[in-house]
Amino acid sequence: MDRLVTRVARAALRLPAARTRRIAVTRDIPVRVRDGVALCTDHYAPDLPDAPTVLVRTPYGRGGPMRLLGRLTAERGFHVVIQSCRGTHGSDGEFAPLVHERDDGLDTLGWLRRQRWWSGAFGMFGASYQGFVQWALAAEAADELRAMVAVVTASATRDSTYAGESFALDTVLTWAELLQAQTVPWLARQWELKRGQPRLTRALTHLPLVEADRVATGVTVPFFQEWLRHHTPDADYWRPRVFGDRIAEVRAPVAMVSGWQDIFLPAQLDDYARLRAAGARPRLTVGPWTHGSPGLFVAALREGLDWLDEHLAGRPTPRRPPVRVHVGGAGGGWRDLPDWPPPAVPARWYLHAGRSLAGAPPTVSPPDRIWYDPADPTPSLGGPLLVEQRAGAVDNRPVEARPDVLTYTSAPLDVPVEVVGPVHAEIHVRSELSYLDVFVRLCDVDRRGRSWNVCDGLVRVAPGRFPADPFGVVTVPVTLWPAAHRFAAGHRLRVQVSGGAHPRYARNPGTGEPLGTAVTLRAGWREILHDPEHPSVLVLPVVPAPPTAAP
Repeated sequence: MDRLVTRVARAALRLPAARTRRIAVTRDIPVRVRDGVALCTDHYAPDLPDAPTVLVRTPYGRGGPMRLLGRLTAERGFHVVIQSCRGTHGSDGEFAPLVHERDDGLDTLGWLRRQRWWSGAFGMFGASYQGFVQWALAAEAADELRAMVAVVTASATRDSTYAGESFALDTVLTWAELLQAQTVPWLARQWELKRGQPRLTRALTHLPLVEADRVATGVTVPFFQEWLRHHTPDADYWRPRVFGDRIAEVRAPVAMVSGWQDIFLPAQLDDYARLRAAGARPRLTVGPWTHGSPGLFVAALREGLDWLDEHLAGRPTPRRPPVRVHVGGAGGGWRDLPDWPPPAVPARWYLHAGRSLAGAPPTVSPPDRIWYDPADPTPSLGGPLLVEQRAGAVDNRPVEARPDVLTYTSAPLDVPVEVVGPVHAEIHVRSELSYLDVFVRLCDVDRRGRSWNVCDGLVRVAPGRFPADPFGVVTVPVTLWPAAHRFAAGHRLRVQVSGGAHPRYARNPGTGEPLGTAVTLRAGWREILHDPEHPSVLVLPVVPAPPTAAP
């Protein structure tokens, strides 16, 4: 049955023919690490001599998609070792995110070296947390690590957890619920999903946040509690849990695959930049995907197996430019680039009176005012979320109709505008509260008036973080997600400015109370200024549109 499934999957995924179909599978091998914990491990062994090894370490189980990955990769001519992280799916110990992955990874490598089938070379493959464990090990694996395939992941999770120094509530709490759901019976899980996960929905609106994990899962989740406590940028807690400072020591060639609406995209592009600064030549693919898009994993499997063939097995593969990105919007498509980001001309789009957006600097005008009430927080809609069904580009008109959201819209474009690269904004704000958030989103308004989100970002403002001028105006720099989008002629650009995007980001209570224990909610007015002394602006990287690449 497994052979039939992999044969069908290979045809559906348009993968090359198998090098062998004779695969011996040994399940539930106890790999003992330095503190005595046994990690449950499966081994897929091809009947080929001197085959190198592909290691996958995961907290999500070794069945289902992992079993298919194991067979497809083994049939490609690799030993495949799939291991459950400690405290998950049969492995001993307690799962504590990022705490044990370096040591457990090194001890697993030591175990590989003792196997009679070990060839002396291995690669790693995986998405999301399966990519974090790669970075935890990579700098110390030396020359034996010949290739990495890092999919929608990054070497450091701290900045993604506290994007803009807020808290990625939806991602963190949803992930905590997902991990806990792995420990309950399958039927109970299906019933909860069928009901629309009402406990998780209640938890996302619950205060104080220190109780939200228990509302969502029925138990206290230790890492959720720790992440609420250790949220300051200088927290010692995160130092041993991020691995970006050792990227320059990684010798293995790295293939990166991500999506424009992925939760880890900015951090993954930071990893790409660090590798390039260290003289490495990683491969980067960014497509029209969210964190859970099926198309993402199809692309990652194809590209990943080719990368392993080339750099781990020494088999030739088709050549392609080092960077490939998908440009969204009408007339977009795949673009091949020599590097990231490509050369671009910064185009400044200013906020104007009358809720307009234009390339000319603003004239003298009064500010626009909005009232933000954390008891009725501005909702998030689409964008980079963990759950694929709610993520991505959606029509933003429902949220734009709210009185706590300001929109600034350009005239219809005379010619297409292609934006590829980093996006940032500077918003001049005056608020009666010292604690506030500034959320900025770029949208593409089509000819029917639908407003599709392209990229966005949020920054948390607190006393002393950004200096105020004598009139109490604070200039807030907002880094948005990078983008690759083609705005068609006749479409309009739109910039949203609001005081939050809940529950994607935890609401700002307006009081300065600690993140986990805040319960008092304080509403207040804020002004968005757009005059010559306070030119609020969005800066877009505009590139010439080359011919589209072959898919």
